[in-house]
Parts: sequence; C-alpha cells; structure tokens
Amino acid sequence: MRELKELEKRIGYHFQNPELLEKALRHSSYANEHKMNRIECNERLEFLGDAVLELVSSEHLFAQFPQMPEGELTRLRASLVCEPTLAFCAREIELGSFLRLGKGEEMTGGRHRDSVTSDALESVIGAVYLDGGFANAKEFVLRYVLNDMEHKKLFFDSKTIFQEMVQGNIPGEISYHPLGESGPDHDKTFSVEVWIGEQCMGQGSGRTKKAAEQMAAYRAICRLKATDNKQKQ
Repeated sequence: MRELKELEKRIGYHFQNPELLEKALRHSSYANEHKMNRIECNERLEFLGDAVLELVSSEHLFAQFPQMPEGELTRLRASLVCEPTLAFCAREIELGSFLRLGKGEEMTGGRHRDSVTSDALESVIGAVYLDGGFANAKEFVLRYVLNDMEHKKLFFDSKTIFQEMVQGNIPGEISYHPLGESGPDHDKTFSVEVWIGEQCMGQGSGRTKKAAEQMAAYRAICRLKATDNKQKQ
C-alpha cells in the first residue's frame, strides 16, 4: 500500500481535504474488517463518480463527434466507461497499489481485480468532484479516462478487430481456451488464452469469460502489431 501523496503527484491533483481521497481508496472489505460504518467505504463516492463520469463523457463525445447519431454515441460512451476499460485506466496510474483492502480481499487478488479497481477509479472521480468542483473532475476524466480514445476503442472492440486482422492474413483458426477461475463465487476472476491454430497469441483475465477473452484478444493484437513493426524496420 503506497502513500496518498504519491498518488496525488501521479494524477496531478492535490486534495484540499485528503480525507476524501482516503475514503475513495477504502474498499468495503477494509471498512468491514475494521468495524467501520458502511458509509465510510468508497461506495457512495463511486455512486457520485459514476454520474460525473457519464456527464463528462457524454458532453465530450457530443462535442467531438457532431455528426455521430445517438445510437453510436451511446455505444461509444459505453465502451469508454465500461468496467474493463476503467480497470485498464486504473492500471495506467497503478491505482490498485493505493487501495485499502481487507485481508480476505487482499489474499484473493482484489488489488488487481477489474471490479475493484474500476469502482475505485469512479470513487476517485467522485472525490475530486467534491474536493475541487466539476472543472477539476472533468479535467481528471479527460486526462485519465477519455485520453487516447482510439487505443481504448481498440481494447473494447479487441475480439472483432483481432478477427479482422487474422482473416485472410494469417493461416489457422482463432480459438479461446479457458485456463481456470479464482476468487469467491460472487466475484470470480476468469483466465483465458487465445490461439491461432496451434500457437498461443495472448492471455487475459477478467470478471467474466467475455472480459477475459477481450483482454486476451487485446494482448494478441499488441503482439501482432509489435511483430509487424519489427518486420517493417
């Protein structure tokens, strides 16, 4: 568990009320283990941050894509604020390493679980909003969630994009192979490998089998792109 000042430096925002950041990083398992009131965990901030995130992302996409129909805007927004993508964003700032978790959650890999880190990211958004207002919360979302949208769209649509990259270019069929699952029944983590023919191309984990396949496909895409770049050099 790392110091909060390090996280403030990492995200480029200094909290006037550091207790808000502490609460944003306090998982319900930690609150339960320390016999704290349920409202002292990050769930309420997550609720608020989710609403702020939806407004900021809606406003941003509305302005960025003036010719895009409502249905496509809704789908794109969903891809940018879904659990796997938010967890991806959380990993970029190493948010999991700052979380306060109960011992059981820690032992079952909660610090790296998509459901935990994505919720924590929304909690931080809520905390920034309460501490510094909408402008600062919007800046945080634009910098850490809505940045590099093409990259995040690639992540969300990874299975389709991987299929398109392979078809007609690489011999062999794409197949996904489950490696196993871990965690309690209410919050399992699934692991999957993706293969082209007899070659493993990537491995991924997620809260659902679909999310695990998505991560595996994304890593396979990154591998293909890296190989292609080397061949061009």
